[in-house]
Amino acid sequence: MSLIKFNNGNRLFPRWSNESLKNFLSNDDFFNHDFLEEDSLMPAMNVKEQDKNFEIEFAAPGFSKKDFEVTIDNNTLNVCGEKKKESEEEDEDYTCKEFSYNSFKRSLKLPKSINTDQEVKATYKNGILKLNLQKKEEAKEQPKKVIEVL
Repeated sequence: MSLIKFNNGNRLFPRWSNESLKNFLSNDDFFNHDFLEEDSLMPAMNVKEQDKNFEIEFAAPGFSKKDFEVTIDNNTLNVCGEKKKESEEEDEDYTCKEFSYNSFKRSLKLPKSINTDQEVKATYKNGILKLNLQKKEEAKEQPKKVIEVL
């Protein structure tokens, strides 16, 4: 991805004409912004390749350890999270029921250098799900070898 410089004439906000503002607000897609799209509900992810392993982190605050399912199937890592919450409050004059439901699923094709026979370590702490996948022995970085020229 490349960055493109945006020149707004040193203004903090874009210059809206009455016509462009009216078109924006009357647009049928007004409520179809990214925050309502399914992909925007995906947790942020970091992948770090190290000498002996890969470390993958997912930002999933508000979940608990039991809310996750992590599987490897056909060299694909699947990470699912699902959280349900329901509450009900009753009084003489009213009944209040509330519920929330959050879920996500991310799938990553694993490189051939991952040793899927070894155990994957998964930890969840402070809203971060961290997975540690070991590399195969032959995929680990070998020390630099200097060859003498004769």
